[in-house]
Amino acid sequence: MKIIKTVLILLFVVFVIVQFIRPEKNTAAPDLSKDISTALPVPDTVAAILRESCYDCHSEETRYPWYFEVQPVGWWLDDHIREAKQHLNFSDFAVSSLRRQYHKLEEITEQIDLGEMPLPSYLLVHRHASLTIEQKDLLNAWVQDSRAYMKSTYPPDSLQRRQR
Repeated sequence: MKIIKTVLILLFVVFVIVQFIRPEKNTAAPDLSKDISTALPVPDTVAAILRESCYDCHSEETRYPWYFEVQPVGWWLDDHIREAKQHLNFSDFAVSSLRRQYHKLEEITEQIDLGEMPLPSYLLVHRHASLTIEQKDLLNAWVQDSRAYMKSTYPPDSLQRRQR
């Protein structure tokens, strides 16, 4: 019994200590000159959906939940957010190459159609971020329009990978 008590006390002390080791948050004001809205026309309806369902992980405008302050949950969320922004970051979309922008738009549609975004684990806690069929259709139509806009605006070789 004494060993169990000692182990529990030790675990509690470690838990308290790790609370002081926190990941850095996205706290700086985003540079709107790099936002997707400067690269492409983004209607207000689409922007609202992106902000509600995507921006927490895929932008510099993360709204952190209270449980981010509890470690190791905060570390796990921070890792998830960093990985998500590596794949797609709406806050710096405009500084990506045209080829990458064009490809990322295609991936948005793929992820939505496959039901992979927003992540099911994210939706467990953020039910408001779930996309309705109408919202998915609106996003897909916007992606198609954006890709068509890019095709009509930029040379084809700037949007596609060169075939070898």
